Amino acid sequence: MKSRLRRSLRRLSVAAATVAAVGALTAVPAPAHAADNPYQRGPDPTERSVTARRGPFAIDEISVNGGIGAGFNRGTIFYPTDRSQGTFGAVAVIPGFLSPESLVRWFGPRLASQGFVVMTLTTNGLTDTPESRSEQLLAALDYLTTRSQVRDRIDPSRLAVMGHSMGGGGSLAAAAKRPTLRAAIPLAPWSLTKNWSDLTVPTLIIGAENDNVAPVAGHSERFYDSMTNVPEKAYLEMAGGNHVDPTAESDLVAKFTISWLKRFVDDDTRYDQFLCPAPRPNRQISEYRDTCPHS
Repeated sequence: MKSRLRRSLRRLSVAAATVAAVGALTAVPAPAHAADNPYQRGPDPTERSVTARRGPFAIDEISVNGGIGAGFNRGTIFYPTDRSQGTFGAVAVIPGFLSPESLVRWFGPRLASQGFVVMTLTTNGLTDTPESRSEQLLAALDYLTTRSQVRDRIDPSRLAVMGHSMGGGGSLAAAAKRPTLRAAIPLAPWSLTKNWSDLTVPTLIIGAENDNVAPVAGHSERFYDSMTNVPEKAYLEMAGGNHVDPTAESDLVAKFTISWLKRFVDDDTRYDQFLCPAPRPNRQISEYRDTCPHS
């Protein structure tokens, strides 16, 4: 009787150990990167996803009239409709000298569908200075985070600015005034201010090789070289490009703006692969400089 009992107990012990071992082999751990970064949004990126005309998020849009006291004229807000993933970072985008909102409007749906709230702007005046445009960018961000219909969808600690030409100079000035911004992306920037050594916001400058309005030697390249205190920076020069080319919808500009915003607004290191190592000169890129993002 005792021997039979001992044999039964041994069999039960072996069975329990087997079940435990199988369970350990078949358990699927949660992805570490998702748990480590609460700001990560969307699936793992690929070359195809960062150049797609639309990203994984369905979007909607709202027309906004700023009016007197708002600090900006009017614009359009593009935002992801998904509420299941928490809040999103936000970006304000402003055009350049004599340019309408339509010139930069394509950034709205393209960036929003990748997981950002985006506001493209009509300037107070077509001839507004970079200084004035910087104030309009910051006013738009303040509106987005405090008064807009989508304020509850936005993380106010994760904001960025973009702009073209004088709007690019404005985006640099906005970043200098508000160092809590997560990213700045000046496109063919124009500014009389040449020294940006006080800037501390991660900045991607996109210039154009044949720009005769804001020649890169006196603007984009000079601005980049003066940024001695930014934690990360990059300079992309479009091969054969003119002053307007950085605002024309293209997979090249989309890829690098999306990757820069994802990396620094969302702290998403999955996008390092598109920024580092630096791309070599090719038919689209005549020059690329960077500090190479540190994960």
